[in-house]
Amino acid sequence: MADRRTDHGLSVGRIAVTGSVATDHLMTFPGRFSEALIADKLSSLSVSFLVDDLEVRRGGVGANIAFGLGVLGLRPLLVAAVGEDFDEYRSWLARHGVDTDAVRVSQTHHTARFVCTTDADQNQIASFYPGAMASARDIELGPVLERSGGIGLVIIGADDPTAMRNHTEECRQRGIQFAADPSQQLSSLTSDDTVSLITGAAVLFSNDYESALIEQRTGWSDDAVLDQVAIRVTTLGKNGVRVERRGWPVIEVGVPGETQIADPTGVGDAFRAGFLAGLAWQVDLERAAQVGCLLATYVIETVGTQEYRFERAGFLSRFAEAYGGAARADLDAAWPRA
Repeated sequence: MADRRTDHGLSVGRIAVTGSVATDHLMTFPGRFSEALIADKLSSLSVSFLVDDLEVRRGGVGANIAFGLGVLGLRPLLVAAVGEDFDEYRSWLARHGVDTDAVRVSQTHHTARFVCTTDADQNQIASFYPGAMASARDIELGPVLERSGGIGLVIIGADDPTAMRNHTEECRQRGIQFAADPSQQLSSLTSDDTVSLITGAAVLFSNDYESALIEQRTGWSDDAVLDQVAIRVTTLGKNGVRVERRGWPVIEVGVPGETQIADPTGVGDAFRAGFLAGLAWQVDLERAAQVGCLLATYVIETVGTQEYRFERAGFLSRFAEAYGGAARADLDAAWPRA
């Protein structure tokens, strides 16, 4: 039987994260949009809503994943495009262990922004401004990775679609391992794009719905998708996660119990950070999935994608409660102390 600590066969090393960086502006309208809308006047709509509050949150899948890796001590390299309004966000990420030296700053566009108002019935009116995100397509990974002193794995997260294609192709050309995480961009990708983004991935991440969408877009069966990647990871919401690798038994991991459910936004990003941290620490796939599930639990208990906090001892204690003493011992031995 293979050593539990090396059964995934990947040597991950330092991790670079590509993907969106955004600021979320979230407002709450205490009434109902429907009461202010007139059906036969929607063609000339002009209406405003007096909101109760405004929450400004740091977001973007690239920044969220990098933050999770940073607080776990891995010093990830964030590769993304932002605007000149990024200074405070940059400082925040740097204080939490993220290397932002490879972030490109646009001189003409703001950092991507999501503006959303939610009414009493949970209906939403929202806008997404991509802004500087489009500049990510101009980032060449080669010089970035050379300056960094070496990268073992690049995460291709949801971003400008052209940037995602470019980064994936460059990883292939340079022989760099990559993890495919198209997530929110899947609905806007063509079949050819989808095939290109996942073929040859060391890890393919998706949720259950996205997994079906990948199969629809590519025309591949579940088995055929697995033939194209080394490891396939499918998150299943409250039912945990499924991890598949050709020739190995399917691994299913449940989620730890939550102390509260505050906000699910960013849960998937935290899972990815925890899972990849586990791979970098050379724990086996089951342990890596467990780390991801616990980190995701911290996020769902907190309002905001990067507001969760933990100490090593507390994390290990909750890990033991959820997955047992042997699991805790494995993680304690593998997780480097600061």
